[in-house]
Amino acid sequence: MGNPRKRKVVVYAATAVIVAAAAGVWAVMGTGDDKGGAERAEKEKISIVTSSLGTTFPPGLNENDNPYLDYIEEHTNLDIHVTLPPVESYEEKLNIIMTSSNVPDMLHAVDEVWVANYARQGKLEALEDLIDQYGPELKKKIPKEAWDQVTFNGRIYAIPSLNEAKGIQLMYGRKDWLDRLGLKPPKTLDEYYEVIRAFARNDPDGNGKDDTIGLLLTERLGRSAPFFGAFGTQLDQWLERDGQLVYSNILPETKEALAFLRKLYEERLIDPEFPLNRNKNLEEKIATGKVGLFSAAWYDTRGPIELNKQRDPKAEWIPLDYPTGPRGEKGVYATSLIRGMEVVPVGSPNAANVIRMLNFIAGEGHRSLKLGFENQVWSMQNGKMVTNFEEHNKHQYRGIYTSLADVVEPELEKQRLDSLGEHFRLYENVRIVESNLIPNKFTGLPTPAMGKYMMKLSALQDEFIKIVLGVSPLDEFDRYAERWRREGGDEITREVNEWYRASNP
Repeated sequence: MGNPRKRKVVVYAATAVIVAAAAGVWAVMGTGDDKGGAERAEKEKISIVTSSLGTTFPPGLNENDNPYLDYIEEHTNLDIHVTLPPVESYEEKLNIIMTSSNVPDMLHAVDEVWVANYARQGKLEALEDLIDQYGPELKKKIPKEAWDQVTFNGRIYAIPSLNEAKGIQLMYGRKDWLDRLGLKPPKTLDEYYEVIRAFARNDPDGNGKDDTIGLLLTERLGRSAPFFGAFGTQLDQWLERDGQLVYSNILPETKEALAFLRKLYEERLIDPEFPLNRNKNLEEKIATGKVGLFSAAWYDTRGPIELNKQRDPKAEWIPLDYPTGPRGEKGVYATSLIRGMEVVPVGSPNAANVIRMLNFIAGEGHRSLKLGFENQVWSMQNGKMVTNFEEHNKHQYRGIYTSLADVVEPELEKQRLDSLGEHFRLYENVRIVESNLIPNKFTGLPTPAMGKYMMKLSALQDEFIKIVLGVSPLDEFDRYAERWRREGGDEITREVNEWYRASNP
């Protein structure tokens, strides 16, 4: 619930490694216009299944015919066939593929439980020997903590692709509304309550109408993380209490946070449509000037906040302190270190070439795939990276390939974010979030009991929405917690703490 877990090319004149087809011996061949060099070996074919990430291609291009795939193929001497299942039924499609008689050489997975289940069934190749042989850049740029999350019984079953940001949400508010109502930027939870109330009831936009929203949330309590953080908890995380890991959703602190949100809803201070709000609704309501305070994603300054400022030049948005709760606590959830995992089904004859491809994406090709082609998508001007936004937007699909083996390079990330417009404060926003994280203490491969019970237990969390809406009494939380433990949660908790003791001897 609410934890979104679950993303760019100078053609280098460096050398490219290819496979000598007959002998299987590695040979190094120069790239570029080296007419006198040996002829390239015929390209070896590999097939991959990955996510489109919701992006689209410019007219005339597709997932198998575009300059970025050409770039990867040229530098790896591979012929890569890409399949993009529908985003809406992605995992279902992966399951169908895994039961077929013609599996691809690589699949991109986003669910750790999915990977853990297939690893335990013996349907995924162990990759550590191939990584040692063909993945030096992967070994160098992916931290041990990420490898640990794809390791089962001492064997590595996936190549992790990393999240660029360690967290998502921070509070943003309209300073012009605060000034009009004679309010200071809120810091404590009580001050937030007063500001939310004033923004809902005191006509902060001055139009004489009762049409403003005190607090904007989205479906499944999305964009609520700072308010749970004020009580020292987050949804869907494992937190340490007295030396043991406990599931955050059953903690008394979570009940306190739900009680606070319930109070706001009872007083009509939360957008009444929040259970139906998707990100599109959130963006629209902010852009049209209905909202003066919300938990923003770090990139929203370049999205709905900017759209609001374009429509209303008087709108002045500022980052706010996270709400500090009654025990002095504050913060938001940390995103998973891993954004996706590349797995090789058992029996693929091309596992080595998959690792070679991913090694190039994480290594020599990373800068170009992440940023786009130099002097086309971006250029250096007076020592600063400057983005051509028309080309940047046209080339967003490159993220499909970057996401296969994304790695974190802080200086490159700062250059990239600043080039999108320093006034958007993107890099600063990321740093603010990262300094206020409540980390998830369980970072291992999902346990067997998670595979058996977690989907059913997650469905029980619908009770939280009912509690906030007043459909269920607040004490229904206690019955939810009891049921969670009884229907598999205690077994999951036991396995999680076995992992925790083994990881922290």
